[in-house]
Amino acid sequence: MIKDCGADWVVLGHSERRHVFGESDELIGQKVRRREHLTHTHTHTGELCMCVFCPQVSHALLSDVCVVACVGETLEQREDGSTEEVVYAQTQVIAENVSDWGKVVLAYEPVWAIGTGRTATPEQAQSVHEKLRAWLRAHVSDDAADSVRIIYGGSVTAANCRELASQSDVDGFLVGGASLKPEFIDIINARA
Repeated sequence: MIKDCGADWVVLGHSERRHVFGESDELIGQKVRRREHLTHTHTHTGELCMCVFCPQVSHALLSDVCVVACVGETLEQREDGSTEEVVYAQTQVIAENVSDWGKVVLAYEPVWAIGTGRTATPEQAQSVHEKLRAWLRAHVSDDAADSVRIIYGGSVTAANCRELASQSDVDGFLVGGASLKPEFIDIINARA
């Protein structure tokens, strides 16, 4: 249906899907997976399914749809010092299901900053982005680490976009509510 509407990209793993609808890292990885067939068990019926088009397992890359894969920690996880552990685990499940990193963008979106008006400081965003890039280098490849765009999403506004964009590992933004406001043009031009 996404392709039928003319879309080429899908956002997977957004915090609302993870935390409101309970989507697990594994389910998000399955949604990313590029395979023709996947055997899985329906959680609501317990029945074994071998379908390709099951709504629970939408094979984005198989359908030639590019993926913005979101990772990020809750405020509790940030405060208890487990940010890296959380985003690495989320990225691992995504990486297990990607064969072409040219069709994937990673979006670091700290859950505590989404729609709250709170934003990671430029230094916090840079630190996580830099560590994600190093993780890709160590666990995927130098090529993936050098080429994958890692974008920031979490209450990006015209007021904070230039400082965030000035960070060396912040490659762009995943913008929510501000995309509906006139200031969105400032965010688009943050690196201009």
